[in-house]
Amino acid sequence: MEKYELDWKKMTGLIPVVMQNAETGEVLTVAYADKEALERTQEIGLATFYSRSRNELWTKGMTSGNTMEIEEILYDCDGDALIYRVRPNGSACETGNKSCFYRRLQELK
Repeated sequence: MEKYELDWKKMTGLIPVVMQNAETGEVLTVAYADKEALERTQEIGLATFYSRSRNELWTKGMTSGNTMEIEEILYDCDGDALIYRVRPNGSACETGNKSCFYRRLQELK
């Protein structure tokens, strides 16, 4: 496995994480991870994030049962963003939708 370096300083210890369905490529949600959340994700194989509003770690689906099993973790060339490619076990959105991106702001023609 190649050595990676993530830039934890750029956003005060947090890195944005795009959660993507590994099978379909659909973007499910965007959240944030700190070092501990990323380590926990790698340890247990479930998408884990840092909640900015609650100031604590949360593993997606621990309450709802809609867990997101990690298939692969990618990072960008700057080391300041991640993609969790996941196998969803239920909806990703707290509204019950499979993706949090179900509303259109604008359609460009």
